[in-house]
Amino acid sequence: MSADVIQSVNDVRRAAMDLLARREHGFTELARKLSGRFPRELVFDALTRLREERLQSDDRFVESFVYSRQQRGYGPVRIKSELFQKGVDSELIGQYLLEQDDHWDELAKAVKERKFGASVPRDHKERARQTRFLAQRGFSMSQIYSAFSAS
Repeated sequence: MSADVIQSVNDVRRAAMDLLARREHGFTELARKLSGRFPRELVFDALTRLREERLQSDDRFVESFVYSRQQRGYGPVRIKSELFQKGVDSELIGQYLLEQDDHWDELAKAVKERKFGASVPRDHKERARQTRFLAQRGFSMSQIYSAFSAS
């Protein structure tokens, strides 16, 4: 390899490490960010090496992403959609969302109570408004109904 290519490979690695130092990134997300600044072949070589060294992990990324979105009060439908947009494998997404499966009903109830209080909606219009809010947050209809029945 020439000195320019070696320097460029080191630049790609350094840029990837800078991004990973801030937060976890998925492989596809990192590749997308770095491909604008560096040649694609160098980016994929550098990211493959980082993955082999376990400095980049899609498992860690998905785990931390699901946890952070859960803490913000988002449901599994929205989290799944956001992860698809970031290029994460659907099998990996399913694995982490299923692990948390029993918590979604409780989370929907907590989000509803935090926003609207513990009381039952006064009328159909208010119930529809609360249902839309929870649906936009990414909860399924069964989780939303569970949040209302638990009130």
